[in-house]
Amino acid sequence: MQEQGHRILVINPGSTSTKIGVFDNDISILEKTLRHDTDVINSFENIIDQYEFRKNAILETLDQEGFNISKLSAVCGRGGLLRPIEGGTYSVNDAMLQDLREGFAGQHASNLGGIIAYEIATALNIPSYIVDPVVVDEMDPIARISGLSKIERVSIFHALNQKAVARRVAKELGKKYEDMNLIVTHMGGGITVGAHKKGRVIDVNNGLHGEGPFSPERAGTVPIGDLVSLCFSGQYYREEITKMLVGQGGLVGYLGTNDAVKVEKMIEAGDEKAKLVYSAMAYQVAKEIGAASAVLNGKVDAIIITGGLAYGKGFVKEISDRISWIADVIVQPGEDELQALAEGALRVLRGEENEKVYPGNVNVEATV
Repeated sequence: MQEQGHRILVINPGSTSTKIGVFDNDISILEKTLRHDTDVINSFENIIDQYEFRKNAILETLDQEGFNISKLSAVCGRGGLLRPIEGGTYSVNDAMLQDLREGFAGQHASNLGGIIAYEIATALNIPSYIVDPVVVDEMDPIARISGLSKIERVSIFHALNQKAVARRVAKELGKKYEDMNLIVTHMGGGITVGAHKKGRVIDVNNGLHGEGPFSPERAGTVPIGDLVSLCFSGQYYREEITKMLVGQGGLVGYLGTNDAVKVEKMIEAGDEKAKLVYSAMAYQVAKEIGAASAVLNGKVDAIIITGGLAYGKGFVKEISDRISWIADVIVQPGEDELQALAEGALRVLRGEENEKVYPGNVNVEATV
């Protein structure tokens, strides 16, 4: 029996660009990056005000490429900074739209994904979705305890890619994601290591706000007493400290670049400092993976390494040499967010899983 065809438009907004894709089931038939003029983007007072401009750019591009949008089955956008929710594919509803427009957890271009998806889909009378936004939170209660009663550990990580890669690897191994224990390491501008237990990410480092391994541009966990002293030294404003931790930390702070390829060339040229710092980053990633294995009581079916840094064979080998005793290491370089969005929508359209309703199991009254 021939599978029913589902044509899906996926939308992934970035700060000055919007990536779009059209998929027939899980096969990509169009992928484009629409680059927006910086002056035009800056002319909008708020990020949310850009949605009509970006929506029109998407529709114009599809028209130029000869796509009849009336043949779409669904539109899926990148999830934004929403309330903490469990992983999955969510239909865009009024509650979600309100939080995206108001910037409930912050203003970010990804907030536009669900809004634009809804606007296009509603006009066509088809469903709109988001999939595994960065605020996916499935952490166990014990993982939330930080050691300081005024601060709770939170879940902010590369949920879309981590979940998508975990599902693909499980399928390749002839198993279900929900039946496996996996450690998934996403290595890009930020690095997050998730302990996936039977389909839930029960613990993960906050890769945005300074936790876990340092990365190309983030400091990760740093000696807290020294950080406090730095904050109150009178030499820096709060914004300067924040930039040191996110944006100017990691490789940028030590070596002046966030480009791993450049760092590898520095090492090849005999730069001993570059070699030490790069090895230290691998060392810290391996330590975080080891910690995740403890979270899973040592019962780990596989360790997955993904993201842009996973293309660096030498870097990956340094990590693998330290952690391969835990479980088999499977390398899946890069990240394909458009594919991941399409796959999330497709699972619902095929009836393989149920769409989830935002805000799901969140206590709205307690969080407003």
